[in-house]
Amino acid sequence: MSAVALSASAQQAAPQPEDPALKIYRETPTKYSDLVHTKLDVRFDYKKRYMYGKEWVTLKPHFYPTDSLSLDAKGMDLKTIAIVKNGKNVPLKFTYDSLVVKIKLDRTYRNNESYTVYIDYTAKPNEFKAQGSMAITDAKGLYFINPDGTEKDKPTQIWTQGETEGSSVWFPTIDKPNQKTTDEISMTVPAKYVTLSNGRLASQKVNGDGTRTDVWKQELPHSPYLFMMAVGDFKITKDTWRGKEVSYYLEPKYAPYARDIFGFTPEVMEFYSKTLGVDYPWNKYSQIVVRDYVSGAMENTSATLHGDYVQATKRELLDDYFGQGRSTIVHELFHQWFGDYVTAESWSNLTVNESFADFSETLWAEHKYGKDAGDAHIQDDRENYLSQPKLRTNDLVRFHYKDKEDMFDAVTYQKGGSILYMLRNYLGNDAFYKGLSIYLKSNAFKNGEAHQLRLALEEASGRDLTWFFNQWYFGAGHPILGITYKWDEATKTQTVVLTQSQDGNAFILPLAIDVYAGGKKERKQFWMRNKVDSLVFHSDVKPSLVNVDGDKMLLAKKTDNKSLDEFAFQYFNAPLYLDRYEAIKAAAKSQNSQAAARKVIIAALNDKYWELQVDAIKAADLTNDDVRNAAQPILAKLAQLDPNNLVKAAAINALGKLKASGNSNLFKQALNSQSYAVQGAALNALALINPAEAMSLAKSYEKDSNGALKQAVLTTYAVGGSDEQWPFVYSSFKDGQPQTQFNLMRNYADMIGRLKNPANAQQGVTSIAEFGNKYKKYGVGPQIATILTGIKETRTKAGDTSSNAAIDKAVAELNAPAN
Repeated sequence: MSAVALSASAQQAAPQPEDPALKIYRETPTKYSDLVHTKLDVRFDYKKRYMYGKEWVTLKPHFYPTDSLSLDAKGMDLKTIAIVKNGKNVPLKFTYDSLVVKIKLDRTYRNNESYTVYIDYTAKPNEFKAQGSMAITDAKGLYFINPDGTEKDKPTQIWTQGETEGSSVWFPTIDKPNQKTTDEISMTVPAKYVTLSNGRLASQKVNGDGTRTDVWKQELPHSPYLFMMAVGDFKITKDTWRGKEVSYYLEPKYAPYARDIFGFTPEVMEFYSKTLGVDYPWNKYSQIVVRDYVSGAMENTSATLHGDYVQATKRELLDDYFGQGRSTIVHELFHQWFGDYVTAESWSNLTVNESFADFSETLWAEHKYGKDAGDAHIQDDRENYLSQPKLRTNDLVRFHYKDKEDMFDAVTYQKGGSILYMLRNYLGNDAFYKGLSIYLKSNAFKNGEAHQLRLALEEASGRDLTWFFNQWYFGAGHPILGITYKWDEATKTQTVVLTQSQDGNAFILPLAIDVYAGGKKERKQFWMRNKVDSLVFHSDVKPSLVNVDGDKMLLAKKTDNKSLDEFAFQYFNAPLYLDRYEAIKAAAKSQNSQAAARKVIIAALNDKYWELQVDAIKAADLTNDDVRNAAQPILAKLAQLDPNNLVKAAAINALGKLKASGNSNLFKQALNSQSYAVQGAALNALALINPAEAMSLAKSYEKDSNGALKQAVLTTYAVGGSDEQWPFVYSSFKDGQPQTQFNLMRNYADMIGRLKNPANAQQGVTSIAEFGNKYKKYGVGPQIATILTGIKETRTKAGDTSSNAAIDKAVAELNAPAN
């Protein structure tokens, strides 16, 4: 599972009093019975949003003899439940409370006996109310998208979402991750549509009534939450990996770009197979993109489902690099091993699924784009986790939580990925990947947890890892690390003092400390075991730099008391992304007062890694004469010649803020770029010099604007436009992705305040209120309420009070506590 986040700040939900549910110990579900095989025959009622199902579920007692069976079955009509005996259905007695059906079997069965139960039922997902989460915003299992065909420009689709326990909304099962079953799904659908499910397409039969029946068979066991179905008008592009089918299901509009979007998938399959020592385990791999998906993506066994944000044209992908789409694609693919092949035995142990998938993004970034790209990606993970202090009390393996959905947070994902990054560094690549291979092979088609991971890594490396797992897996928080330095010229000794100031015990931290002195680098290995530790060593000359955590692998809130000169030395001499990143951050604070800081910023404009170039461009203070005089010619060159579109765009944005008319030609040339990012930056820059010209140009891009260019058009209109531009702005806002809406919000609100037509203003107020209510549970309510209050003040001053009542009502709702 990959989650789409609104913004780091938006995730800071208001603090809530402790819930009694947190006191409940979330044990691994007891296995009374084991699923063996699940056979489904389903057909869909688009008008009623129902699914008519017949199921033959084969089970056996797990260990103890039993004469009863409990199945999860949420919000269904259960018509018939029977035991299959000699090909005949013998009715069974059952009780049902709308969530669980308890069945009295025909006799007592032992664990060397299997039996098959037949169930005739109707699934009613739209009538079942379920609470979602940040990662999974809805939990009704089966989704009908535009089933009546009444929504313009939206295809009619059906798709499923099983994680966490949504599969039991569309078929009765034991909906727990520690169950595994093979399956066969027969889908009868309108003949014009394509279907996808787990495993192989075993048969297709055209019926006489305009329908077709497709039979999909998954012949290796997997957990119920990994079952999937999808139905709709998709174009299939087929690829292969080592003779296995690899396929991409896209809306017809995006089918021409299937290989641009997904075409690197076989390369990733090969890389992961070789790295893990376990070949991709399933008989095919498909990826499908659907509308209105309730999460980022889902790793259904052999058939990953993506939200429509991964759909992109060739032009849009020019600016993507290793963006959200590509990182999600590799994330979900890694789940085919960590999550599907070996599955977390409970949601408490979700780390053995999601932390690995998160880490795999860094793994691929390193391999495909270089070490700097991998280090940048894991640093983003660290910062995402560290920016949410409320998470510091959450263990990675968590046996107490309010709801299982709460496990899908930055502890399980970004912190967990960062912990694996540290563990790989400590063990070394070969031992680490050998350990992962042992874990996968030992638990193949079964379930795993953190202890089994520890044992596998210990077997591979020969090292005890209990200390590591106790503090990082079964403990919470992170080191808050202070580092100070003292050089004694008289004794030629360097002292490094390390202080951990977090609550609780000290973390045990194995550290590489690199000492740069006399033109040489020497590495010292040091174990920090106490809240305060110090390292003292002799050096013939005062070190130019003592670089604590030389491998830059530590997950910690760090205050490193280096001088600016030491940070400058670090930028030019230490090798890693984070060495340079830290130096740029330090230099940004001192560029107005210290020449060394300006030297770092100017040098970093031409850093070898593009994200650091962008950081330096954004950090450069062009109001400082020395910085501006040195930076401007470099920025002009980058804006025209840099091979990376995002560097070009950042340089244009920086130059635009100078509001120098002499740059107009450069910006106009940039409008001819194929990159939407470059075009968007150029339009924004021109708007700062000549707003009227920018307004005129913006109109010419209305029909072909995506990504940053569309944002620039909207911003140009929102800042300087009127009722004439309102229809385009309003429709674009309504149809935009949540993050696009959030980024545009303040300019959008300013435009609403200026509109002459009260009806248009009311449209805008309603759209902002809808956004706020939809995402209120993620903490954006007060921000949106403040924006609406500002609109009310502006409209009232202009003599329009027609929206006041609606604004007051919306503000009250947004400021009320979230449920």
